[in-house]
Amino acid sequence: MIQVPATGRIAVYRSIELKNVLRVASYNIHKGLSLFNRRLVVHEVRQALQGLQPDLVLLQEVQGAHQRKAQRFSHWPLEPQHEYLAGAELTALYGRNANYRYGHHGNALLSRFPVRRWDNHDLTLHKFEQRGLLHAVLEVPGWTRPLHALSVHLNLRARDRRQQLKLLAEYVHTEVPMHAPVVLGGDFNDWRCEATPFMLHELGLSEAFEMLHGAPARSFPARLPVLTLDRMYVRGFDIEVADVLGGHPWTGLSDHAPLYAELARSMPH
Repeated sequence: MIQVPATGRIAVYRSIELKNVLRVASYNIHKGLSLFNRRLVVHEVRQALQGLQPDLVLLQEVQGAHQRKAQRFSHWPLEPQHEYLAGAELTALYGRNANYRYGHHGNALLSRFPVRRWDNHDLTLHKFEQRGLLHAVLEVPGWTRPLHALSVHLNLRARDRRQQLKLLAEYVHTEVPMHAPVVLGGDFNDWRCEATPFMLHELGLSEAFEMLHGAPARSFPARLPVLTLDRMYVRGFDIEVADVLGGHPWTGLSDHAPLYAELARSMPH
């Protein structure tokens, strides 16, 4: 792991101190472009995320760099997208997964809390879908145990996803203590709903939307969500809020709708 030196739409649902409740979002941002790649929307994504005032954001399909797109769009950010989205309030981490002639993209993680260490774990099974798991260990003020946050993107084929879930479980068993608080979210492409029983049985992780609403979130396509592709798995938390963010400003920003949750500590951390 890489060691790091220690140096919105959302209303307030309960008057609880920040250290006891985490505001978490998970979002496939489609490389900062609108559907069909017609319009640069990363600036609107940044503004919309800032409106949530999140403590933790798990991102997928973040464009680390792309020479041709930077030339095509006049307002392409000078910073990499993960740094631009983090702004001055959050710390940005980026896991480079997919590499090609003009650039690269991967997962990102934005945190309001200091980062103790982080790692980008390769989940690639073939050259056509280069995927990864980005893991950060975060120091939350007032907690005796660090928070383990993970952003993941899995393949489209069910056979590949099953293999990647096994790789993910092996990694978590090795790198995350059994009693540590965990938030693991991302684009699972899991329209068959196979991931949740596996995650619960293998890792003791519960899906936030299924815990609160009895069913996974419908998050794709963003304009009329019918497929349950995105997930947010947790351990050591009670679910206060679990929403799919739709309507203005989210609908035109990506092909996925973002997931948002407020997580309250269910055990001493």
